[in-house]
Amino acid sequence: MAVAVSKRSAVEPFHAMDVLAEANRLKAAGHPIVSLAVGQPSDPAPAVVREAAVAALAGGRIGYTDALGLAELRRAISDHYRDHYGVEVEPARIAVTTGSSAGFNLAFLAMFDPGDRVAITVPGYPAYRNILAALGIEAVEIRLEGQGFLTAALLEAAHREKPLKGVLFASPANPTGAIIPDAELALLVEAARAMGVTVISDEIYHRLAYAGQDMTALSLGDDVTVINSFSKYYCMTGWRIGWMVLPEKLVRPVERIAQSLYISAPELSQVAAARAFEATDVLEVVKDRYRANRALLDAALPQLGLPLAAPMDGGFYAYCDVSRHTNDSMDFARRLLAECHVAATPGLDFDTAEGSRFMRFSYAGSEADVATALERLKGWL
Repeated sequence: MAVAVSKRSAVEPFHAMDVLAEANRLKAAGHPIVSLAVGQPSDPAPAVVREAAVAALAGGRIGYTDALGLAELRRAISDHYRDHYGVEVEPARIAVTTGSSAGFNLAFLAMFDPGDRVAITVPGYPAYRNILAALGIEAVEIRLEGQGFLTAALLEAAHREKPLKGVLFASPANPTGAIIPDAELALLVEAARAMGVTVISDEIYHRLAYAGQDMTALSLGDDVTVINSFSKYYCMTGWRIGWMVLPEKLVRPVERIAQSLYISAPELSQVAAARAFEATDVLEVVKDRYRANRALLDAALPQLGLPLAAPMDGGFYAYCDVSRHTNDSMDFARRLLAECHVAATPGLDFDTAEGSRFMRFSYAGSEADVATALERLKGWL
């Protein structure tokens, strides 16, 4: 019997997950693995979140919801934008998603057709490129040099070369942690608007900035789409719950697609996530640990011949130039894990052209893990 395999399935693997799988195999075999590979907080979801989930389970409250999400969660997200950013967002413009990953799928499907050109940044999160490729949408990579963030001038240059339909950027960024300054963000959104380029702002690492307040792209107009998640700041990766804020004209298209692709995000996760905004005091303690880990890496990595490729303004990643030690980040990652028992992510995930010179280290774990990893790195290098 023939087995059909589509061309669109031939996307690059997510090497971070391959590294994690090997790290888990070694750990199960008894090796003392320290993982700085995956952007997953080591803390559990806040107690108030878990208690809400327990209560929902006890009450048997697990079923389908509206495709756009529970009204109580959409209202809580709306209140969050008012309280944290000073921006009014109607709950009717909010769509709850099965993690931010579903948000990207829904946004791309609702906004773009096969063959459209959408700008993304390099280095950048590999799922952007892979999802676009799987949907037949052309990813136009804009290389970030020097300043580490996308500017209006870079976007305009890419659009002049051949017109773009959309642009997707993250601030804070993965893998670098770079943040687009407020004034530059305003110029970028205005330039996109003037060129007729649709804007998607990935704000999944918001509330993890270390030198200032967050600025949401929603403050610059109601024609931008924002995607966010409870995974990072709120320590809810495995709950698979995120959200989108949409221009009004996209709400119904996204709802129609979501009804067929997902039906709805898990109700249990939605009920729990509605309480996450009450846990700021607990989550800021977790963030303080990230800040301490960040300081450890900022001081140690350059001394180990691993200079930072961009400032660690936000998030919980350090993106390092390893060319002093290797020109093959995949081999470096394999040897680092096998010989040093430290897991980290090769730069090829984030940059297929130049990523062989870079590695990403996550500092979302404990201070002890980061300190141990640095000690092992020092001896190994």
